[in-house]
Amino acid sequence: MTKLRSWMALTLIVVGLGLMGADVARAEEKGAKEGEAAKAASFMGDKGLKGIGAGIGAGLVVMGGAAGIGRIGGSAVESMARQPEVAGTINFAMLITAAMIEGATLFGVVVCFLAIILGM
Repeated sequence: MTKLRSWMALTLIVVGLGLMGADVARAEEKGAKEGEAAKAASFMGDKGLKGIGAGIGAGLVVMGGAAGIGRIGGSAVESMARQPEVAGTINFAMLITAAMIEGATLFGVVVCFLAIILGM
């Protein structure tokens, strides 16, 4: 991953996390001052920015998992082409590593969806 992509991904993660909590703070701040009218007039409502933040977070988690599994698969195929006698061992290690990445990706997506469900 290039430096530019790394910075872009990090920026999107920070923006996504900020959006998940931004609307709540604005609604509480305005709600304390102006009552229910302020909550209705807040940008995208109480739940809109949380949903956008969780959606961005889920998308980043899935893209990261896909990039990791793709890199593992490509490296494993290249290694098997160079040393066909250890193809079984490489294939087994690749499957275990891909399963671990997929598990971490699943946890990340579940956390993002829980942020949507519990936040609303």
